[in-house]
Amino acid sequence: MTRILEKHRVAALLGVALLVVPVAASSLLGTPAAQAAAAAPDTLNSTLAQGSFAPIVAVDKPAVVTITTTLKAENASADGVSPFGDDTPFDQQFRDFFGERKAPMPQQRPQEKAEALGSGFVLTSDGYIVTNNHVIDKASTIKVTLDDGTELPAKLVGTDPKSDLAVVKIDSGTPLATIGWGDSDRLRAGDPILAIGNPFGIGTTVTAGIVSARGRDLHSGPYDDFIQIDAPINRGNSGGPLVGLDGKVVGINTAIYSPNGGSVGVGFAIPSDQAEGIVAKLMKNGSIEHGFIGVQIQPVTSDVADAIGLAKPAGALVARVDDGTPAALAGVRPGDVITALGGKAVTSPRDLSRMVADLAPGAREGLTVWRGGADKDLSIVVGTNDAGDNPVVADAGGAPGGDAAQRVPTIGVQLGDLTADLRDSLGLPGGERGAVVEGVNPDKPAADAGLQPGDVILSVNQKPVTSAREAKTAVAEAGKAGRKAVLLLVQRQDEQTFVTVPFAAG
Repeated sequence: MTRILEKHRVAALLGVALLVVPVAASSLLGTPAAQAAAAAPDTLNSTLAQGSFAPIVAVDKPAVVTITTTLKAENASADGVSPFGDDTPFDQQFRDFFGERKAPMPQQRPQEKAEALGSGFVLTSDGYIVTNNHVIDKASTIKVTLDDGTELPAKLVGTDPKSDLAVVKIDSGTPLATIGWGDSDRLRAGDPILAIGNPFGIGTTVTAGIVSARGRDLHSGPYDDFIQIDAPINRGNSGGPLVGLDGKVVGINTAIYSPNGGSVGVGFAIPSDQAEGIVAKLMKNGSIEHGFIGVQIQPVTSDVADAIGLAKPAGALVARVDDGTPAALAGVRPGDVITALGGKAVTSPRDLSRMVADLAPGAREGLTVWRGGADKDLSIVVGTNDAGDNPVVADAGGAPGGDAAQRVPTIGVQLGDLTADLRDSLGLPGGERGAVVEGVNPDKPAADAGLQPGDVILSVNQKPVTSAREAKTAVAEAGKAGRKAVLLLVQRQDEQTFVTVPFAAG
């Protein structure tokens, strides 16, 4: 006997325990799509002014589909892995919502199959359908149920796990109702939206709400730029369209935050302006190779900008360059601030991460960095790395400390030279040079900035230092130059990060 199981996803809206009879066309379709499509904009606006979204629903709903996948039971039960990763801030809430603490079920034979359910929408009249990657992940068969109840087999065209997008194809023999792409970049917080999908397998459902926020980062990968919405979405809504008042797709419903197992009005959708290009590539090639340059990056704060003479806090500060990577070969150095890539301004680490991921491996691009108080133009050949090809934000760690000291009273640290014995005790590479922090005055700025004994200062204001004396001199020069702070590249255990330390008043 085949048992219908729930497919669990920690951070994405996917299927529910499903054994659902397709809903009849007469009960789903409502106003004929052809009549609604012919409605004039004035009529639509008038209807909306009266508080009804019915004209939009009548046009879009026939193009929304239910996607049912068959997969082996062991795959269905292993769905604790989230496309957002297990270290996201919302992980436990996502885990609660998708029921990793499953209800007891009768013992299954190893080869029994399970079904999972999600949503999607028809993009082209010849049957190309957009959904989430997690909806069809590990599927052995894919079935699409149209709004009129017609069930059709589907073939997988392409997937992109990094953006959580996928394309499947059906052959209906007749042209299908479609929904076109909208412009998500024009969305503002407060704009009304509709979410359409099949929550819990009960049938196509429409919910309304507003855009709650833009640019939400769930730390899932290079494409984190989610639209946050308050329209209720639940398990089974994944892959369904988020539409604006023009009836166009402005997002793809993908995830929720839920502390109690149900919708609490905090949902997330992939913006259409991001999805459109990825979907086009999947339709053409069936897969996507994301770009890679090989750096760890962190934000440029106001203190960092002031320390290195940048006019404004923008760009991506390079904390580390991995050996042999495209960035290393291009001459990128720790301490550089990447301000432009391919002629486009880089405003933040997340901005750079998305830009790099969108580049084709092998492409040669111009790269502009801020170094030593001036812009420097480099040329980089983009690489690829399937295991983890995205620039990441560098974080600080911790370590122990050392030897003969010099005092730098302006920031409140005692520094010593990095001797061979110290280098070994700290587990640093043999050629590492710098100044060891031997003591931190708890009443001075260095303590507030988080410096600890055992930290190794590798550079001051983007200039490498090889001794305590050089570090002290560089800090003093920054003070004489009128800087309000110094930018230190700090090695702590096996991590490197930049720390901005303001000068003490007086």
